Amino acid sequence: MAIQWYPGHIAKAERNLKEQLKRVDVVLEVRDARIPLTTNHPQVSEWVGSKPRVLVLNRMDMIPVEVMKRWQEWFEGEGQVPYFTNAQLGDGVKNLAKAAREAGNAVNQRRRDRGMLPRPVRAVVIGFPNVGKSALINRLLKRKVVESARRAGVTKQLRWVRISDEIELLDAPGVIPSRIKNEEDAIKLAICEDIGDAAYDNQLIAASLIDLLMSLEINSNGFVSASCLESRYGLKADNYTGESYLHEVADRIYQGDIERTSRRILDDFRKGLLGQISLELPPIH
Repeated sequence: MAIQWYPGHIAKAERNLKEQLKRVDVVLEVRDARIPLTTNHPQVSEWVGSKPRVLVLNRMDMIPVEVMKRWQEWFEGEGQVPYFTNAQLGDGVKNLAKAAREAGNAVNQRRRDRGMLPRPVRAVVIGFPNVGKSALINRLLKRKVVESARRAGVTKQLRWVRISDEIELLDAPGVIPSRIKNEEDAIKLAICEDIGDAAYDNQLIAASLIDLLMSLEINSNGFVSASCLESRYGLKADNYTGESYLHEVADRIYQGDIERTSRRILDDFRKGLLGQISLELPPIH
């Protein structure tokens, strides 16, 4: 399964973003809490350099609290403080705004130390497509200023918006590596809708989701349960492959329509109707 997605607007946005980063003081890097390692863009550290970076793990509502705690501990062990948010409801946004202000205060203190006047801090919100960047900006602004939707590729141009006299935000289109080298990562991005749907086949991705849930249940010490499939579709997945389970469910609920069943299962996962499920767990040191 070869999944690649790098539309023209992203290539253009990446060039513009790298240019704008020269003017930015603070970087808010947003990742998908369900797949925080997969949504780590390999070039962000290079682009950001020594600028202060605030790590945001959005969609905290879609993973179990126990997993969130494990990620918190893991990232802190790596020397990073993760800020968990639910941009749709605003959970965690106050703490994030405070962290951004504190990072900005440090920037302006350095300006004062050099005899320069303080100015509004310039921050950029950066991350993969559809991880919730625009929704987060609207929450920080406390009003809808930028377009937000549950699909990849909504934001196509860079745009500055002022939050207050203290901080300005740059809303940027999602950036994604020009080539995704790891097939498992590509599948997770497709499952979570963090990549354009033109890049993948729904049936293959739905089958992969089922297989992944089964493998996670075996390896996750109880943090993931494939029983969510039985609860939702009335069929245990134990004795099936992802593909054979998909066909069986299609026969039961949609008269054998595999495509419709695939879209239903993917949509159920993306809307949280299968429950709180993390597709990644922290690596064991």
